[in-house]
Amino acid sequence: MEFLKKNKLWIVVGVLVFLLATGGGHYNSFVTQNNAIDGAWKQVEVQYQRRFDLIPNLVEATKGLMQQEQKVFGDIATARAAYSGAQTQESKATAASQVEGALGRLLVIMENYPQLKSDQTVLRLQDELAGTENRVSVERKRYNDLVMSYNTNVSVLPGMLFARLFGFGPRAYFNAAAGAETVPQVKF
Repeated sequence: MEFLKKNKLWIVVGVLVFLLATGGGHYNSFVTQNNAIDGAWKQVEVQYQRRFDLIPNLVEATKGLMQQEQKVFGDIATARAAYSGAQTQESKATAASQVEGALGRLLVIMENYPQLKSDQTVLRLQDELAGTENRVSVERKRYNDLVMSYNTNVSVLPGMLFARLFGFGPRAYFNAAAGAETVPQVKF
């Protein structure tokens, strides 16, 4: 009992130092994870931009070979414009999903036109676009993996206590747009 009376101040200081160190470690972890999530989203946007840069070239190469499919070209242009005007991650993801739907219809159309398959420009652009779609998929997965790790850290003890104290909350996952699981159909 006498030990506690004599060392009470040191015990309180030790507990405070421990709490400050633990809290500081959690705060730094949350900031680091938030920055990683933001960086991963920027990579998703870089791949979206690559996709959107390729699309006009593919559309122009395809347009000359098939004039009757103007609706698909219009849908692609509308979706690209929606993406350009999007301000939030959610609205950008929604607009990107619209582009994916229009691209799916364009690719189905292209499969049905033998002269398009033989055009080297179209084939090269199609390969570039397919590679970009793979990159988009990889970056979305990386983003969602980082969000999952972060959300776990702000949802379990003791991180949950420090997250609330420092104002950190769960982040949104990238979710596919409704209907994305449906194969696009093109009717002639």
